[in-house]
Formats: sequence, structure tokens, C-alpha cells
Amino acid sequence: MQIERFKSDIITLRQTLFSVALKMLQNKEDAEDVVQETLLRLWSIRQQLDTVLNTAAFAVQTTKNICIDRLRTSKEKTQIDDYSLGADKETPYSQTETNDLIEIVKKIVENLPELQKIIIKMRDIEGYELNEIAEITATQISAVRMNLSRARKRVKETFLKITKQ
Repeated sequence: MQIERFKSDIITLRQTLFSVALKMLQNKEDAEDVVQETLLRLWSIRQQLDTVLNTAAFAVQTTKNICIDRLRTSKEKTQIDDYSLGADKETPYSQTETNDLIEIVKKIVENLPELQKIIIKMRDIEGYELNEIAEITATQISAVRMNLSRARKRVKETFLKITKQ
């Protein structure tokens, strides 16, 4: 998609995208941030937008997905903060050990095949539903399930090998 077409097809949707984000987030600053993030994401994939049949619908769906991500993140952050208030028994040693294990899992995930890496991150880290992942990756839900299962199995097996040493 050329710059002029991007301006005419996408940038003109700014107010619509803002309205969608504001309705979902109930906060003007967050809604504006989401619109900016949406426009940046769309700009970064502008070459693929030529294949999208309805760019306006795609832009609105992207905005909704970013809003959902924000809502999930804020909900998880609240739950984590609530949990950490009662977690006075955790020692610096156990915190370090937990952080080390998290780093091991991150490295394992980074070494997965590209599609498996994307799918496991979208599902287990970003919280997307299987049908959303299938739509975004343009694959069948069964393929998403299969790749997710393979990725999880590979992460588990590799993690167990590393931690048993």
C-alpha cells in the first residue's frame, strides 16, 4: 500500500478507531494510545494491506484486539498486585530462582519454529483465543491447536531436560 493510499484509507479512520477504543476502554488517554498503536501496527504491515478486502474493518478489528490486550493486561496486573500483597513469605532466593526459570522458558520459546513461537506467544502470553489466532495468522483453528500443542510439548520437554541437569 502506497503512502497516499494509506493516508486516504487508514488515517481517515482515526476518529472511528478512537470511538471504538473509547467505548471499550472508557478512558480518553488510553483510547488515544490505542489508536496510535493501531496506526503504527497498520503502518508496519502496510505492504500486506493491499491483500485485505476491507481495510476499514481490519483497522477496527486491530483496534479492538489492542483494546482487549490492554484490558487483559490491566486485569492481570491487578491480580498480580493483589497476589503480591500476601506474598510476604517469598524470599529473595526464591524470587531469583523463579526469575531464572522464567528466563529459561523465554529462551526456549524464542528457539521454537517461527509459527509455533508466534502462536504460543499469542495464546499463552497475550491471551488471544484460538479463533482470533487463526484469523490473524490466516490458518485453520485445527492447525493453530496442533502447532500450539507441539510448541507446548517442545517447551516442556526442553525445560525438563535443562532443569534436570
